[in-house]
Amino acid sequence: MGDGLPMEKIKNLSVRKTILLYLAVCLVCSFVLSAVIVEVATRTQEEVWWKYADHEKYFKAMDGEYRLEIARPRAQEMSKRDHVISEACDFLQTYTVLVLSITASCVAVFLFYKNKLERPIRELDLASKRIAGNDLDFYISYKNKDEMGRLCQEFEQMRKQLVQNNQKLWRMIEEEKALRAAIAHDIRSPLSVLKGYQEMLLEYLPDGTIAIEKAMEMLAESRKQIERMDSFVETMRKMNSLEQRILLADLITAEQIKADIQAELTVLKLEKGKQVVLDVQKTQEIFSGDREVIIEVVENLLSNALRYAKRQIEVRVCVACQELKICVADDGGGFREDAETVTKAFYQKNVKDSLNHAGMGMYISRLYCEKHGGNLFLENRNTGGAVVTAVFRRIA
Repeated sequence: MGDGLPMEKIKNLSVRKTILLYLAVCLVCSFVLSAVIVEVATRTQEEVWWKYADHEKYFKAMDGEYRLEIARPRAQEMSKRDHVISEACDFLQTYTVLVLSITASCVAVFLFYKNKLERPIRELDLASKRIAGNDLDFYISYKNKDEMGRLCQEFEQMRKQLVQNNQKLWRMIEEEKALRAAIAHDIRSPLSVLKGYQEMLLEYLPDGTIAIEKAMEMLAESRKQIERMDSFVETMRKMNSLEQRILLADLITAEQIKADIQAELTVLKLEKGKQVVLDVQKTQEIFSGDREVIIEVVENLLSNALRYAKRQIEVRVCVACQELKICVADDGGGFREDAETVTKAFYQKNVKDSLNHAGMGMYISRLYCEKHGGNLFLENRNTGGAVVTAVFRRIA
């Protein structure tokens, strides 16, 4: 454990510090080795020269001196082998430091690339090729805390974001398919009804075989179908403008949101025997968000809860500086499908629902919550009924 810690620190050094460390270590080693080689070459050369020196004259000249330099013999005096050794020693004494310094620098650069750059560069190269081939099913495993490690982690974050973007894109494509199918269905149904009524009126009204009351009933029903198509077109217009809508920040207090919800309850039609309990936690904190968007989400959630509740709807509101939570719970049958299915465009429980509403409330609410930095959470209560919680994040 103790031996591994220094190595871990070296692995996590910055690129600049690492290359300096490698160069320093290799150059120090080269200088030490150069000193050893030069010393050995000098001693070897002196031994060769000593063979051809006048020993008696040398010792007389020494005359108490600790050491005298041995005179270099002429090339003609030395044997061929000794001459080669002497010249080789001259070369080593002159160029050893230079050659070993260059070699040490090359070794330092090689080791630096091998230990510091090769793996992250290989992983990044492979990752870029796989991303270019639209293959995002991989993971960058380089974890060092140096510049290359941070670059790899940024690349990994980019890969994850691309995966999320692809998932969103596929979801948009699927929603677009569902949207086209729903448009065809929701327009074809009232048109078929209108066509049937017109054919009956054209066939039976001229000869008086249809009662005027029945004809008026058909006309009233035709008007309902026209209103249904008008409502559908308005819903489509609203949905197409969701992404372009710019959020406007308003300061929202607990008392203000309570008054807004109470105003919505007076507009919504409460069926006989159903009641709404509103609970807004008292607080002095002020939330910043788009008031119109929040109220529209509340209206959608209340309308949905009133449609399926048996007797009671509970609305709980929690206002904080950074977050606003609105929870709407009913005592109905609860959700039979998962949250993703329920919040799809044009979701309806049964065919009867399609005659009363377009099935866009939960879908629009989810999009508005996400656009506001939050989310829409759906769950069933243990005691029965559904709970929908809209979360909004603070905007500037």
